[in-house]
Amino acid sequence: MQLIGSPTSPYVRKVRVYLEETGARCEFAAVDAWQPDARLLAMAPLGKVPVLVRDDGSALFDSLLVLEYLDHTLPEARRLIPAAGEPRWDVLRWHSLAHGLIDATVMRLLDIRRPEALRSREVQAREEARIARSLDSIEKNVAGQEWLCLDRLTLADVVLGVALQYIDFRYPHDWRSTRPTLAKWAARMTSRPSFVKTLPPGFTPTA
Repeated sequence: MQLIGSPTSPYVRKVRVYLEETGARCEFAAVDAWQPDARLLAMAPLGKVPVLVRDDGSALFDSLLVLEYLDHTLPEARRLIPAAGEPRWDVLRWHSLAHGLIDATVMRLLDIRRPEALRSREVQAREEARIARSLDSIEKNVAGQEWLCLDRLTLADVVLGVALQYIDFRYPHDWRSTRPTLAKWAARMTSRPSFVKTLPPGFTPTA
């Protein structure tokens, strides 16, 4: 299988960290997501990454779909998404929150990168508020927890770790001083080899 995506995309990095943690075999092919080539567009008409090319040549796109498929190919003991019941919904609920943090950070960044005359401080403030509210909620819910769900690493931990480092990368500000529990959790999670190996080019992690 082949994973196609940008090394700086947090959506792609979710999958890359997952692959490192589970040991699932998949070649990585880097592309410029802002200028997708004909091959990428033929497989993913939306032009978005990640795209997973399966062994039969068919393609899957959207990060959660890619992750669900990869998890389904693994033995149960190596999976990071529970198959059923409350554990599954808990992991996917956390995934939705962390994925939403990434979305808000991306939306803020896209507005900042527009020509100055077209930027909207209202848009930026709305996304910043979403990020702050979410971080405050997470701070309350990670107290005393090594892992977000169950008693082991799951997709929830992977995606939240990616989201927090993406905030540091694209919206650097002091979110840690008022959220010490989350800051400690993030430091431990993002020091894992899977995170170190997949750092985006040009990003220096916050100490």
